[in-house]
Amino acid sequence: MRLPKPRGGLSEWLVARLADPGLTGSAPAADSWDDESIALWTLHELSFRGFEDADDRAEWDPDLLGVRRGLETALEERLRERWTTAVPSATAPAPAEVPTALQEIVAADDGPSLADRVRRHFERDQVLELLRQRSVYHLKESDPSAFVVPRLPVRAKAALMALQFDEYGDGDPNRLHSHLFARGLEAVGLRAEYGAYVDDAIVENLEMNNAGSLFGLHRRLRGAAMGHLAAFEMTSSLPSRKMVQGLERLGLDGPMSAYYDEHVEADAIHEHLAARDICGTLAEDEPDQAAEILFGAWTCLDVEARFATAMLGVWEDQR
Repeated sequence: MRLPKPRGGLSEWLVARLADPGLTGSAPAADSWDDESIALWTLHELSFRGFEDADDRAEWDPDLLGVRRGLETALEERLRERWTTAVPSATAPAPAEVPTALQEIVAADDGPSLADRVRRHFERDQVLELLRQRSVYHLKESDPSAFVVPRLPVRAKAALMALQFDEYGDGDPNRLHSHLFARGLEAVGLRAEYGAYVDDAIVENLEMNNAGSLFGLHRRLRGAAMGHLAAFEMTSSLPSRKMVQGLERLGLDGPMSAYYDEHVEADAIHEHLAARDICGTLAEDEPDQAAEILFGAWTCLDVEARFATAMLGVWEDQR
């Protein structure tokens, strides 16, 4: 993957700095939310797959880490403000109540369902655009959660590894979920290389990805990372079934449909594994993480709803 296109002064400075480590000078302030978001996404990617046209040592460049810290602080403050505004009376649940509290958060979610629209209404071009947007995450599916493995107590660690082993194809590279998605993209005529469509990603999509990476890359946010994972798994099975139905309606079945079909059954199992065996035991072993688990779960659903709303707005404007 090559460095993304800048979206303002900060990301332009960052891309230039990554392409030429010899450049000096301080980072400018971000021009916009777009500029801020693509800059943070780029800095996070240094800890994932990196870039062909950037030095791998940039991941630990002190100046860039300072920029990343500032952007992450702003993102976390924004996410927490949304959480406290939406749930002003939220209190830390007793550890034993965490799985039930997660179910209540999921049940209360009323964000728009893109999968339902794929099943019944979206045209082929709209579905392909949605797949391009989704590729920004699905081509590295579960990787942010992998960073959390060494940071968990033994019961939660074992449960997370059981879930991750399934996400990574039970040892079969051809069943790796990110690989299944790549094969699906190729089958419907889209590019399948990692990061292929990041330049097309709307800012709400970048924020959604940045939130997941933020939680996964920081040990102190391990509870939020596992809550985020739980909410993702608890809300995936039914939408995946709807995606299969919509893809078949449009003649886009085959490998792309197979990717979502894999999640119909797998995520129904993962739902209980994530809520009880990961988040439940984590809260019991580290009670201070109980509130963080709920914050991460709520944030997962909130950023997804914002992304869905934005995509619907884009299509309405085009129409």
